[in-house]
Amino acid sequence: MRQVRSHAYLEVVMGARFTVYFEAPFWVGVLELDDEEGVRAARHVFGSEPTGPELLDFTRRHFLDLYDRALACPPVPADELRRADRLRARRAARAAAKDAKRLSDRPSTAAQEAMRVQLEEGKRDRAVSAKEQRAQREEHRRAARIAKRRARRRGH
Repeated sequence: MRQVRSHAYLEVVMGARFTVYFEAPFWVGVLELDDEEGVRAARHVFGSEPTGPELLDFTRRHFLDLYDRALACPPVPADELRRADRLRARRAARAAAKDAKRLSDRPSTAAQEAMRVQLEEGKRDRAVSAKEQRAQREEHRRAARIAKRRARRRGH
């Protein structure tokens, strides 16, 4: 089953879209070419999550090979809805920036995820202990007020 965790779009004037997503257990990049005949696609398996510089290096070294592989594939007829839904360059850039910002808040590795969970648990534990200490302090103050009131009532 394919799980989409991250998208990085590269929309070119030629009608090409490059998407990077997580397909357990690897990160995969798919190049889609959309032309009059239909849609052609080729994929590249990255392995671990590619960083920005790694994606840039990939586009410099291997993008043309991936493009040639996509052109060699037989076209699949595209429905008209998909062509109407295709993003323009500026809109695609905005969508990619929005995805990048949204994903920058999330951890990118299992170790970072574990650290985040540990920090949240520590924060929750500190909040519980602070609440207990506050309750004990209030109970102590209440007992002191009651003892003082009783002492005044006795006349001491």
